[in-house]
Amino acid sequence: MKVILASDHGGIHLSKEIASLLEELNIEYEDIGCNCADSVDYPDYGIPAAERVASGEFDRGILICGTGIGMSIAANKVKGVRAALVHDVFSAKATREHNDSNMITMGERVIGPGLAREIVKTWIGTDFQGGRHANRIGKVTEYENQ
Repeated sequence: MKVILASDHGGIHLSKEIASLLEELNIEYEDIGCNCADSVDYPDYGIPAAERVASGEFDRGILICGTGIGMSIAANKVKGVRAALVHDVFSAKATREHNDSNMITMGERVIGPGLAREIVKTWIGTDFQGGRHANRIGKVTEYENQ
């Protein structure tokens, strides 16, 4: 599995925590920033990361900002991306099983590093169930391709 990681200034600390986790799990990843505390615009990081997931260059993506909301909105504008805003382990599992999410977004100002690590471990380790859920994802993809 290959993962792209991105954050804005509101998510840099949590992003470093997740990078550390990915290293511990021996998961190949690329961190495209930001790497500063100065105010930056989340679309400048979230959209390029989402494009690289949609293109197939990366299997999954993790985006972090202050709340996770901005990154989620930006990423979901990219055709082929199913980014889920996740702040609990149950949702992390459900969004993989039912929605085949290829990106998650989290908010550093909403959750702490321990919970974020558990969310990522669960999300990475959960497979898509397919079946009736594949039909639903198909409907979203069909609409997206109009």
